Amino acid sequence: MLGIVTDSAADLDSSDTERLGIEVVPLSIRFGDREFVDGVDLSIDQFYAELASSDELPETAAPAPGAFVAAYERLREKGCDEIVTINLSSALSATMQSAITAADLVEGVKVHVMDSKSITGGLGNIVLNAAASAAEGASAADVLAAAEEQSARTHVFGALDTLENLKKGGRIGGAQAMLGTMLSIKPLLDLSSGEVEEAGRQRTRKKSMAWLLEKIVEAGPDAENLAILHGNAPDIDDFLKMVEPKVDMSNIRVGKIGPVIGTHGGPRVLGIAYQRPAK
Repeated sequence: MLGIVTDSAADLDSSDTERLGIEVVPLSIRFGDREFVDGVDLSIDQFYAELASSDELPETAAPAPGAFVAAYERLREKGCDEIVTINLSSALSATMQSAITAADLVEGVKVHVMDSKSITGGLGNIVLNAAASAAEGASAADVLAAAEEQSARTHVFGALDTLENLKKGGRIGGAQAMLGTMLSIKPLLDLSSGEVEEAGRQRTRKKSMAWLLEKIVEAGPDAENLAILHGNAPDIDDFLKMVEPKVDMSNIRVGKIGPVIGTHGGPRVLGIAYQRPAK
């Protein structure tokens, strides 16, 4: 039997992880000297409330290898003889290294570790597909091959309401040119490569939403696994109403961006993820 592991940066709903038996290893969030385990003692709503009231930007920390060992052992005890763990981009976090270290520490089960080169909804899509295939009896080799192929087709775009969190958190990457006098703009980011790259800028929230909608339309009707995620954005329903006339809403996964990505994306961040059609 094949088990699937990921980390909390996948921003998966608990109903999906429980249904598919996905083990989620949480990252940690620190507000000053207070440390929380993502999804364990800090919910998404609690995180954004803390973010709004805190004078300092929180920090994220990759899980210790022991957290992955515990996840691997839980799956082994359930009868898994192989495990595929798919983690957020190694360019943005040391999480994958912890997963690799843990793979050498666990006995009685073979562990394969993959860099998704993605985050949030993009990572989540890959993991959900992997878990569904595993549930249908696919081999580890087949799941890994499919996940790698999907990773190469995955696109992730984000519209930030502020650049301040990304700047303070040191994850500005290729969007460095947007700093300076531009902190009042609405930054647009392309994270499709697993790194932060500037994709444009808008002066209003409405124009940022229109840009995201344009990306959805450009993806075309054959785009797969469209996901829309947000950081407790109060105008998410407005955005969904913009999207509704353009795509089949029954095929869209809507969810929330959790503390890991929310720490760097900031409050009210909006994101989309999809896989372009296979050739």
